Amino acid sequence: MTEDKLIPNHHEKTNAEQAQELSASEGIPSHIRSIRDLIDTVTGRNLQDFEGGDAGFADQWPFPFLALVGQKEMKLGLLLSLINPNIGGVLLIGPRGTGKTTGVRSLIDLMPYVYESNCYYGCLEEDVEIGGIDALCPLCVEKYAKGEKLSSLRPAKLVELPLNAKMEDVLGTVDERSAAHAKMRVKRGILSYADRNLLYIDEVNLLKDDVVDVILDASAQGSYTVRRGQFSATYRSRFTLIGTMNPEEGSLRPQILDRFGLRLFVKGLEDLDERYEAYKRSATYLSNPKIVVDMYAEDTLIAREELLNARKILQEVDLPPDIAKIGLALIKELGIASIRAEITLFEATRALAAADGRVKVTKEDLYQIAPMALRLRRSKFIEKYFKDQHSEEDEILKSMEKFSDKENAK
Repeated sequence: MTEDKLIPNHHEKTNAEQAQELSASEGIPSHIRSIRDLIDTVTGRNLQDFEGGDAGFADQWPFPFLALVGQKEMKLGLLLSLINPNIGGVLLIGPRGTGKTTGVRSLIDLMPYVYESNCYYGCLEEDVEIGGIDALCPLCVEKYAKGEKLSSLRPAKLVELPLNAKMEDVLGTVDERSAAHAKMRVKRGILSYADRNLLYIDEVNLLKDDVVDVILDASAQGSYTVRRGQFSATYRSRFTLIGTMNPEEGSLRPQILDRFGLRLFVKGLEDLDERYEAYKRSATYLSNPKIVVDMYAEDTLIAREELLNARKILQEVDLPPDIAKIGLALIKELGIASIRAEITLFEATRALAAADGRVKVTKEDLYQIAPMALRLRRSKFIEKYFKDQHSEEDEILKSMEKFSDKENAK
Protein backbone atom coordinates (compact mmCIF):
# COMPACT_ATOMS: atom_id res chain seq x y z
CA MET A 1 0.00 0.00 0.00
CA THR A 2 1.35 3.42 -0.88
CA GLU A 3 2.38 5.50 2.12
CA ASP A 4 0.48 8.63 3.10
CA LYS A 5 1.75 11.66 1.24
CA LEU A 6 1.03 15.22 0.27
CA ILE A 7 0.06 16.25 -3.26
CA PRO A 8 2.55 14.33 -5.44
CA ASN A 9 3.99 17.22 -7.47
CA HIS A 10 7.64 18.06 -8.29
CA HIS A 11 8.92 14.81 -6.79
CA GLU A 12 12.29 15.05 -8.50
CA LYS A 13 13.00 18.65 -7.48
CA THR A 14 14.83 19.77 -4.40
CA ASN A 15 13.46 22.12 -1.77
CA ALA A 16 15.61 25.00 -3.03
CA GLU A 17 14.70 24.41 -6.70
CA GLN A 18 10.99 24.51 -5.89
CA ALA A 19 11.37 27.69 -3.87
CA GLN A 20 13.19 29.37 -6.76
CA GLU A 21 10.52 28.37 -9.30
CA LEU A 22 7.69 29.48 -7.03
CA SER A 23 9.53 32.69 -6.26
CA ALA A 24 9.90 33.51 -9.96
CA SER A 25 6.35 32.58 -10.94
CA GLU A 26 4.41 33.97 -7.97
CA GLY A 27 6.51 36.99 -6.97
CA ILE A 28 7.58 35.44 -3.67
CA PRO A 29 10.71 36.94 -2.04
CA SER A 30 13.80 34.99 -3.11
CA HIS A 31 15.12 34.59 0.44
CA ILE A 32 12.40 32.07 1.28
CA ARG A 33 14.07 28.66 1.32
CA SER A 34 12.13 26.71 3.93
CA ILE A 35 8.87 26.47 5.82
CA ARG A 36 10.26 28.55 8.67
CA ASP A 37 11.39 31.30 6.29
CA LEU A 38 7.90 31.39 4.83
CA ILE A 39 6.21 31.60 8.22
CA ASP A 40 8.54 34.34 9.45
CA THR A 41 7.92 36.37 6.30
CA VAL A 42 4.18 35.95 5.97
CA THR A 43 3.21 36.32 9.62
CA GLY A 44 5.02 39.64 9.73
CA ARG A 45 2.72 41.05 7.07
CA ASN A 46 0.24 43.64 8.24
CA LEU A 47 -3.30 43.16 7.09
CA GLN A 48 -4.53 45.98 4.88
CA ASP A 49 -7.38 48.10 6.17
CA PHE A 50 -10.70 46.64 5.13
CA GLU A 51 -14.04 48.34 4.89
CA GLY A 52 -17.09 46.31 4.15
CA GLY A 53 -19.91 44.29 5.61
CA ASP A 54 -20.72 40.64 5.97
CA ALA A 55 -19.94 38.62 2.86
CA GLY A 56 -23.20 36.75 3.32
CA PHE A 57 -21.76 33.32 2.54
CA ALA A 58 -22.28 30.22 4.65
CA ASP A 59 -19.18 28.44 3.36
CA GLN A 60 -16.54 27.29 5.82
CA TRP A 61 -13.37 29.36 5.58
CA PRO A 62 -10.84 28.23 8.21
CA PHE A 63 -8.61 31.00 9.51
CA PRO A 64 -5.33 30.75 7.54
CA PHE A 65 -2.48 29.16 9.44
CA LEU A 66 -0.06 31.69 7.98
CA ALA A 67 -2.21 34.56 9.26
CA LEU A 68 -1.71 33.59 12.91
CA VAL A 69 0.19 36.30 14.76
CA GLY A 70 3.05 35.32 17.08
CA GLN A 71 2.86 31.92 18.83
CA LYS A 72 5.98 30.65 17.06
CA GLU A 73 6.33 27.58 19.28
CA MET A 74 2.74 26.49 18.62
CA LYS A 75 3.04 26.98 14.86
CA LEU A 76 6.36 25.18 14.63
CA GLY A 77 5.18 22.25 16.72
CA LEU A 78 2.00 21.78 14.69
CA LEU A 79 3.92 21.88 11.40
CA LEU A 80 6.46 19.36 12.67
CA SER A 81 3.61 16.98 13.51
CA LEU A 82 2.44 17.18 9.88
CA ILE A 83 5.95 16.53 8.58
CA ASN A 84 6.60 13.55 10.85
CA PRO A 85 3.64 11.72 12.45
CA ASN A 86 6.14 9.61 14.44
CA ILE A 87 6.56 12.58 16.77
CA GLY A 88 3.53 11.26 18.61
CA GLY A 89 1.11 14.14 18.54
CA VAL A 90 0.89 17.59 20.10
CA LEU A 91 -0.61 19.03 23.27
CA LEU A 92 -1.32 22.78 23.39
CA ILE A 93 -1.36 24.13 26.94
CA GLY A 94 -2.51 27.63 27.77
CA PRO A 95 -5.30 29.92 28.99
CA ARG A 96 -8.48 30.47 27.01
CA GLY A 97 -8.48 32.98 24.17
CA THR A 98 -4.87 32.45 23.08
CA GLY A 99 -5.65 30.83 19.71
CA LYS A 100 -5.15 27.14 20.50
CA THR A 101 -8.26 25.86 18.75
CA THR A 102 -7.87 28.36 15.90
CA GLY A 103 -4.31 27.16 15.36
CA VAL A 104 -5.33 23.50 15.16
CA ARG A 105 -8.28 24.10 12.84
CA SER A 106 -6.17 26.27 10.56
CA LEU A 107 -4.11 23.19 9.66
CA ILE A 108 -6.88 22.00 7.34
CA ASP A 109 -5.45 23.75 4.26
CA LEU A 110 -1.98 22.32 4.94
CA MET A 111 -3.00 18.72 5.59
CA PRO A 112 -1.24 15.85 3.80
CA TYR A 113 -3.07 13.68 1.28
CA VAL A 114 -3.87 10.14 2.42
CA TYR A 115 -5.56 7.10 0.93
CA GLU A 116 -9.09 6.98 2.31
CA SER A 117 -11.66 4.23 1.90
CA ASN A 118 -14.52 4.75 -0.56
CA CYS A 119 -16.62 2.31 1.45
CA TYR A 120 -19.20 3.04 4.11
CA TYR A 121 -17.55 0.39 6.28
CA GLY A 122 -14.00 1.58 5.67
CA CYS A 123 -12.73 -1.30 3.53
CA LEU A 124 -9.21 -0.89 2.10
CA GLU A 125 -7.02 -2.92 -0.24
CA GLU A 126 -4.68 -3.69 2.64
CA ASP A 127 -7.51 -5.53 4.40
CA VAL A 128 -7.25 -8.27 1.78
CA GLU A 129 -3.51 -8.59 2.41
CA ILE A 130 -4.08 -8.95 6.15
CA GLY A 131 -7.36 -10.85 6.47
CA GLY A 132 -8.16 -12.17 3.02
CA ILE A 133 -11.18 -11.47 0.85
CA ASP A 134 -13.55 -12.18 3.76
CA ALA A 135 -12.30 -9.00 5.44
CA LEU A 136 -14.23 -6.92 2.88
CA CYS A 137 -17.91 -6.13 2.85
CA PRO A 138 -19.97 -7.78 0.05
CA LEU A 139 -20.01 -4.64 -2.11
CA CYS A 140 -16.22 -4.21 -1.88
CA VAL A 141 -15.71 -7.89 -2.69
CA GLU A 142 -17.43 -7.25 -6.01
CA LYS A 143 -15.37 -4.11 -6.63
CA TYR A 144 -12.14 -5.91 -5.78
CA ALA A 145 -13.00 -8.77 -8.13
CA LYS A 146 -13.55 -6.25 -10.94
CA GLY A 147 -10.24 -4.53 -10.23
CA GLU A 148 -11.89 -1.34 -8.99
CA LYS A 149 -10.16 0.80 -6.38
CA LEU A 150 -11.40 0.61 -2.81
CA SER A 151 -9.71 3.86 -1.78
CA SER A 152 -8.88 7.28 -3.19
CA LEU A 153 -6.22 9.89 -2.48
CA ARG A 154 -7.89 12.72 -0.56
CA PRO A 155 -6.84 15.49 1.80
CA ALA A 156 -6.46 14.25 5.36
CA LYS A 157 -9.17 15.35 7.75
CA LEU A 158 -9.23 17.00 11.12
CA VAL A 159 -11.58 14.77 13.10
CA GLU A 160 -12.87 16.51 16.22
CA LEU A 161 -13.94 14.51 19.24
CA PRO A 162 -16.90 16.22 20.99
CA LEU A 163 -16.41 16.77 24.70
CA ASN A 164 -19.70 15.00 25.42
CA ALA A 165 -18.95 12.05 23.11
CA LYS A 166 -20.41 8.74 24.28
CA MET A 167 -18.58 5.46 24.14
CA GLU A 168 -20.68 4.16 21.24
CA ASP A 169 -19.89 7.35 19.30
CA VAL A 170 -16.17 6.82 19.81
CA LEU A 171 -16.02 3.07 19.13
CA GLY A 172 -19.10 2.32 17.04
CA THR A 173 -22.50 0.75 17.48
CA VAL A 174 -24.86 -1.73 15.85
CA ASP A 175 -25.66 -0.75 12.26
CA GLU A 176 -29.23 -1.47 11.24
CA ARG A 177 -28.34 -0.94 7.56
CA SER A 178 -26.29 -4.11 7.38
CA ALA A 179 -28.63 -6.79 8.70
CA ALA A 180 -27.93 -8.94 5.64
CA HIS A 181 -24.24 -9.24 6.43
CA ALA A 182 -23.40 -10.29 9.98
CA LYS A 183 -19.72 -9.30 9.87
CA MET A 184 -20.59 -5.71 9.15
CA ARG A 185 -23.24 -5.26 11.81
CA VAL A 186 -21.04 -2.81 13.73
CA LYS A 187 -21.04 0.78 12.53
CA ARG A 188 -17.74 2.67 12.47
CA GLY A 189 -16.98 5.11 15.27
CA ILE A 190 -15.01 8.34 15.50
CA LEU A 191 -11.73 6.51 16.07
CA SER A 192 -12.13 4.61 12.81
CA TYR A 193 -12.86 7.79 10.86
CA ALA A 194 -9.72 9.31 12.41
CA ASP A 195 -7.49 6.61 10.86
CA ARG A 196 -4.56 8.28 9.04
CA ASN A 197 -6.01 11.66 9.97
CA LEU A 198 -5.62 14.07 12.88
CA LEU A 199 -7.78 13.41 15.92
CA TYR A 200 -8.40 16.69 17.73
CA ILE A 201 -9.60 16.75 21.32
CA ASP A 202 -10.44 20.18 22.72
CA GLU A 203 -10.27 20.46 26.51
CA VAL A 204 -8.73 17.00 26.68
CA ASN A 205 -8.33 17.27 30.44
CA LEU A 206 -12.12 17.34 30.81
CA LEU A 207 -12.71 14.16 28.81
CA LYS A 208 -14.33 11.20 30.59
CA ASP A 209 -11.88 8.62 31.90
CA ASP A 210 -13.42 5.66 30.07
CA VAL A 211 -13.28 7.52 26.74
CA VAL A 212 -9.67 8.50 27.41
CA ASP A 213 -8.76 4.87 28.08
CA VAL A 214 -10.14 3.56 24.79
CA ILE A 215 -8.46 6.36 22.85
CA LEU A 216 -5.12 5.52 24.47
CA ASP A 217 -5.48 1.82 23.70
CA ALA A 218 -6.53 2.45 20.10
CA SER A 219 -3.71 4.92 19.58
CA ALA A 220 -1.08 2.58 21.01
CA GLN A 221 -2.18 -0.49 19.03
CA GLY A 222 -3.17 1.21 15.78
CA SER A 223 -6.45 -0.73 15.73
CA TYR A 224 -9.32 -1.71 17.98
CA THR A 225 -12.07 -4.30 18.09
CA VAL A 226 -15.72 -3.53 18.82
CA ARG A 227 -18.05 -6.24 20.09
CA ARG A 228 -21.77 -5.74 20.13
CA GLY A 229 -23.51 -8.92 21.24
CA GLN A 230 -22.64 -11.73 18.83
CA PHE A 231 -21.19 -9.31 16.28
CA SER A 232 -17.69 -7.83 16.20
CA ALA A 233 -15.49 -5.77 13.88
CA THR A 234 -11.88 -4.58 13.95
CA TYR A 235 -11.00 -1.10 12.70
CA ARG A 236 -7.71 0.74 12.15
CA SER A 237 -6.90 3.76 14.32
CA ARG A 238 -3.54 5.13 13.12
CA PHE A 239 -4.13 8.77 13.93
CA THR A 240 -2.06 11.71 15.14
CA LEU A 241 -3.42 12.97 18.44
CA ILE A 242 -3.73 16.73 18.97
CA GLY A 243 -5.16 18.08 22.18
CA THR A 244 -5.69 21.40 23.90
CA MET A 245 -6.16 22.18 27.57
CA ASN A 246 -6.49 25.09 29.96
CA PRO A 247 -4.60 24.25 33.19
CA GLU A 248 -7.07 26.41 35.14
CA GLU A 249 -9.76 23.81 34.46
CA GLY A 250 -7.88 20.82 35.83
CA SER A 251 -4.81 18.69 35.27
CA LEU A 252 -4.32 15.87 32.80
CA ARG A 253 -3.88 12.26 33.85
CA PRO A 254 -0.20 11.22 33.60
CA GLN A 255 -1.18 8.24 31.45
CA ILE A 256 -2.64 10.36 28.66
CA LEU A 257 -0.12 13.20 29.10
CA ASP A 258 2.66 10.72 28.27
CA ARG A 259 0.98 9.91 24.94
CA PHE A 260 1.48 13.43 23.61
CA GLY A 261 4.84 13.95 21.98
CA LEU A 262 5.32 17.72 21.91
CA ARG A 263 4.00 19.83 24.80
CA LEU A 264 3.59 23.41 23.62
CA PHE A 265 2.94 26.42 25.86
CA VAL A 266 0.53 28.91 24.27
CA LYS A 267 0.65 32.17 26.19
CA GLY A 268 -1.08 35.46 25.50
CA LEU A 269 0.70 37.86 23.15
CA GLU A 270 2.82 40.35 25.08
CA ASP A 271 3.88 42.69 22.27
CA LEU A 272 1.29 45.46 21.85
CA ASP A 273 1.80 45.70 18.08
CA GLU A 274 1.23 41.96 17.74
CA ARG A 275 -1.94 42.13 19.82
CA TYR A 276 -3.27 44.99 17.68
CA GLU A 277 -2.43 43.14 14.46
CA ALA A 278 -4.11 39.99 15.82
CA TYR A 279 -7.20 42.06 16.61
CA LYS A 280 -7.32 43.54 13.07
CA ARG A 281 -7.01 40.14 11.43
CA SER A 282 -9.66 38.64 13.70
CA ALA A 283 -12.06 41.53 13.14
CA THR A 284 -11.62 41.33 9.35
CA TYR A 285 -12.05 37.57 9.41
CA LEU A 286 -15.26 37.81 11.43
CA SER A 287 -16.62 40.41 9.01
CA ASN A 288 -15.57 38.68 5.79
CA PRO A 289 -13.46 35.51 6.20
CA LYS A 290 -12.91 35.14 2.46
CA ILE A 291 -10.88 38.39 2.40
CA VAL A 292 -8.34 36.98 4.83
CA VAL A 293 -8.32 33.53 3.24
CA ASP A 294 -7.71 34.97 -0.24
CA MET A 295 -4.91 37.19 1.03
CA TYR A 296 -2.95 34.13 2.18
CA ALA A 297 -4.12 31.67 -0.50
CA GLU A 298 -0.92 31.72 -2.60
CA ASP A 299 1.33 31.52 0.44
CA THR A 300 -0.72 28.59 1.74
CA LEU A 301 -0.16 26.69 -1.51
CA ILE A 302 3.57 27.36 -1.24
CA ALA A 303 3.54 26.10 2.35
CA ARG A 304 1.86 22.87 1.21
CA GLU A 305 4.59 22.37 -1.36
CA GLU A 306 7.25 23.02 1.26
CA LEU A 307 5.61 20.46 3.54
CA LEU A 308 5.72 17.96 0.67
CA ASN A 309 9.44 18.57 0.26
CA ALA A 310 10.02 18.28 3.99
CA ARG A 311 8.25 14.91 4.15
CA LYS A 312 10.40 13.71 1.25
CA ILE A 313 13.60 14.97 2.82
CA LEU A 314 12.66 13.41 6.17
CA GLN A 315 13.37 9.93 4.80
CA GLU A 316 17.00 10.95 4.27
CA VAL A 317 17.57 12.95 7.46
CA ASP A 318 20.33 11.45 9.60
CA LEU A 319 20.67 11.73 13.37
CA PRO A 320 24.44 11.62 14.05
CA PRO A 321 25.45 9.42 17.03
CA ASP A 322 27.19 12.30 18.80
CA ILE A 323 24.00 14.38 18.65
CA ALA A 324 21.93 11.41 19.88
CA LYS A 325 24.31 10.98 22.84
CA ILE A 326 23.71 14.60 23.86
CA GLY A 327 19.96 14.01 23.83
CA LEU A 328 20.26 10.77 25.79
CA ALA A 329 22.50 12.41 28.38
CA LEU A 330 20.02 15.27 28.75
CA ILE A 331 17.11 12.88 29.29
CA LYS A 332 19.12 10.93 31.87
CA GLU A 333 20.13 14.13 33.65
CA LEU A 334 16.47 15.14 33.90
CA GLY A 335 15.50 11.74 35.27
CA ILE A 336 12.83 11.07 32.65
CA ALA A 337 11.67 7.43 32.62
CA SER A 338 9.40 7.24 29.56
CA ILE A 339 11.07 6.05 26.35
CA ARG A 340 8.66 8.34 24.49
CA ALA A 341 10.97 11.19 25.46
CA GLU A 342 13.67 9.87 23.13
CA ILE A 343 11.19 9.08 20.37
CA THR A 344 9.67 12.55 20.39
CA LEU A 345 12.96 14.40 20.82
CA PHE A 346 14.78 12.62 18.00
CA GLU A 347 11.86 12.43 15.56
CA ALA A 348 11.04 16.11 16.08
CA THR A 349 14.67 17.15 15.51
CA ARG A 350 14.68 15.15 12.28
CA ALA A 351 11.48 16.92 11.21
CA LEU A 352 13.01 20.30 12.07
CA ALA A 353 16.03 19.57 9.89
CA ALA A 354 13.73 18.49 7.06
CA ALA A 355 11.72 21.71 7.45
CA ASP A 356 14.93 23.64 6.80
CA GLY A 357 15.81 21.46 3.81
CA ARG A 358 18.70 19.73 5.57
CA VAL A 359 19.56 16.01 5.78
CA LYS A 360 21.52 16.09 9.05
CA VAL A 361 20.41 17.01 12.57
CA THR A 362 22.50 19.60 14.43
CA LYS A 363 22.95 20.44 18.11
CA GLU A 364 20.96 23.62 17.51
CA ASP A 365 18.01 21.50 16.34
CA LEU A 366 18.23 19.40 19.48
CA TYR A 367 18.40 22.43 21.78
CA GLN A 368 15.42 24.07 20.08
CA ILE A 369 13.23 20.98 20.33
CA ALA A 370 14.26 19.78 23.81
CA PRO A 371 11.98 22.11 25.83
CA MET A 372 8.96 21.20 23.71
CA ALA A 373 9.66 17.46 23.86
CA LEU A 374 10.87 17.03 27.44
CA ARG A 375 8.81 19.42 29.55
CA LEU A 376 6.16 17.94 31.86
CA ARG A 377 7.67 14.44 31.65
CA ARG A 378 9.15 14.16 35.12
CA SER A 379 7.07 12.81 37.99
CA LYS A 380 7.81 14.00 41.53
CA PHE A 381 5.67 11.17 42.84
CA ILE A 382 7.70 8.52 41.00
CA GLU A 383 10.98 10.17 42.04
CA LYS A 384 9.88 10.09 45.70
CA TYR A 385 8.51 6.58 45.34
CA PHE A 386 11.77 5.13 44.00
CA LYS A 387 13.79 7.11 46.52
CA ASP A 388 11.76 5.53 49.30
CA GLN A 389 12.20 2.12 47.71
CA HIS A 390 15.97 2.59 47.52
CA SER A 391 16.00 3.31 51.27
CA GLU A 392 14.11 0.12 51.89
CA GLU A 393 16.44 -1.82 49.60
CA ASP A 394 19.44 -0.53 51.57
CA GLU A 395 17.87 -1.70 54.81
CA ILE A 396 17.21 -5.14 53.31
CA LEU A 397 20.81 -5.44 52.07
CA LYS A 398 22.21 -4.40 55.47
CA SER A 399 20.00 -6.96 57.21
CA MET A 400 21.13 -9.63 54.76
CA GLU A 401 24.80 -8.78 55.47
CA LYS A 402 24.26 -9.03 59.24
CA PHE A 403 22.44 -12.33 58.82
CA SER A 404 25.24 -13.65 56.60
CA ASP A 405 27.90 -12.60 59.12
CA LYS A 406 26.07 -14.44 61.92
CA GLU A 407 25.80 -17.57 59.76
CA ASN A 408 29.51 -17.46 58.95
CA ALA A 409 30.39 -17.01 62.63
CA LYS A 410 28.74 -20.32 63.42
